[in-house]
Amino acid sequence: MDKHYKKEGKYSYYEAGEGTPIVILHGLMGGLSNFDAVAEYFPTKGYKVVIPDLPIYTQSILKTNVKSFAKYVKDFITFKGYDKVILLGNSLGGHIALYHTKLYPEKVAGLVITGSSGLYESAMGDSYPKRGDYEYIRKKAEDVFYDPKIATPELIDEVYATVNDRIKLIKTLTIAKSAIRHNMAKDLPKMTVETCIIWGKNDAVTPPNVAEEFDKLLPNSTLYWIDKCGHAAMMEHPQEFNTILEEWLVKTKL
Repeated sequence: MDKHYKKEGKYSYYEAGEGTPIVILHGLMGGLSNFDAVAEYFPTKGYKVVIPDLPIYTQSILKTNVKSFAKYVKDFITFKGYDKVILLGNSLGGHIALYHTKLYPEKVAGLVITGSSGLYESAMGDSYPKRGDYEYIRKKAEDVFYDPKIATPELIDEVYATVNDRIKLIKTLTIAKSAIRHNMAKDLPKMTVETCIIWGKNDAVTPPNVAEEFDKLLPNSTLYWIDKCGHAAMMEHPQEFNTILEEWLVKTKL
């Protein structure tokens, strides 16, 4: 999808369709948050799908944290002139969406999180990341999915390159620490926005009890499960993910 990125001001983003904006926030490893199916489907249903390229590895180290990324998203929404948006985030993107909603609730009509950080962190693992060890990285990438075949050689190469780039490695670890620091447990009960939680029943990165905790703490949430599914539901079961999301959008009149 990269070939469709538009550059406007300091922002790069993908955009398709007309209607209520669904702003999609990708996770730490861009390749692990592949929203192709969402980006193709929802523009045919009266929504504008917008995917900003988050500056995860390009901001200064002082701005490499969840709060700064949330502010970046707010500035992007303002730049695009959107009144209210539906925010959809996977993994770190979900955490950024949650933190953005905490800071700028007036900008968010609805929230969708899948495999989101913000309550629980094993995403990085104890020994992650090992530089140079391709087999280890391959295993880590495969663990993200229920079906390891989804971790294509291209995707593994991308993760491997990130881990072996010293600056990116430092920033990855900085973000991991920031995610733990910006735990949302105390904030969630005050966040009244309609929230759709879509979770893989076999998510090994943010296990199912994390989804249950999000559902318990968020006042207006609905929790949906996808079976035989890991950490990136929109990638592993794209049709089912779209069906659930559409059903929720209809139900909440968003």
